[in-house]
Order: sequence, then structure tokens, then C-alpha cells
Amino acid sequence: MPFFLARRKTGVLPVTDERMTRFNLTLQEGVDFVIASLGKMWGGELFVPRIPSYRILDVAKAIAPEARVEIVGIRAGEKLHEEMITATDALGTVEFDDYFVILPSTPLWDVDAFVADGHAPRGRRCEYGFSYNSGTNERFLSVDELRQLIASGLHIESGV
Repeated sequence: MPFFLARRKTGVLPVTDERMTRFNLTLQEGVDFVIASLGKMWGGELFVPRIPSYRILDVAKAIAPEARVEIVGIRAGEKLHEEMITATDALGTVEFDDYFVILPSTPLWDVDAFVADGHAPRGRRCEYGFSYNSGTNERFLSVDELRQLIASGLHIESGV
């Protein structure tokens, strides 16, 4: 974000790939999620928030709609999309309305009891082949929503 904000004065925003997406989570949302998750944990599991994605091109439009976007190419090791739950991880993942729980690889407790205990509504196992990544996410922030986040000073965080 700071890079784009600084570059908007030049009239050109470099973007590595027009397909690139990222997850969005403000610092406060992250803190709130951690605190809420601590009260639900049984031990050994990983909690993953269900959060919106954004397109890098939409961030460029939100910051400098008049700027020219220059596609510079993806760099070695850079990802097009963030992936928080792989298809392999999904085999041991439970989906709730607002979050996912990746279960411990070594069974430490009764999963059915975990799903029913304090998690309303009940969770459900992820379907075979499911993955949770920023490119196939169900919810994307609009250019206007991105502008509002930027204007409010709530810096967009990626790399959750």
C-alpha cells in the first residue's frame, strides 16, 4: 500500500500481474479474530478467518484511477494468489460461517465434540478438493470499499 501511495505521484503504478489477488484483514480485525479464537481452541488446531479478497488492479484504481498501470511481470517466488488452506489441508478442515479450523494432524480430541461445543452453528467438514485462496474467494472488496479503507487509514494487510 505505501508503495502505491508513493508511486501515484508519478502517474504510473507498476503491477506484477493483472490476475494477482490478496486477502484483506485490518490489524484490528486480526487482533479481534485471535482473541475470539483463543476462547474456542482445544489445542493443536489452526483457526483461519473467512475474509474478503482484493484484486491488485482494484487497489491501483482505488489509489490512483488516473494513473497508467504498467505490468512488470511476476518475480521469482511471488504468488498470484494467497492460499490459506490447501486441498491437502482441507481433508482435515472444518468450515464454520466466519472461519475455518484446520484440525491437528494427530488426533488429540474428539472432532465431533469439538464441532458441536461452543461453535454455533455447527461446523461441517470441507468437501474433497476444497481450497481457500484469494483468487477463488467468494467475497472481493470493490474499488469503493478499498478507497474507504485507504481513506480511513485502515491499512490493508496481506500475507495473513
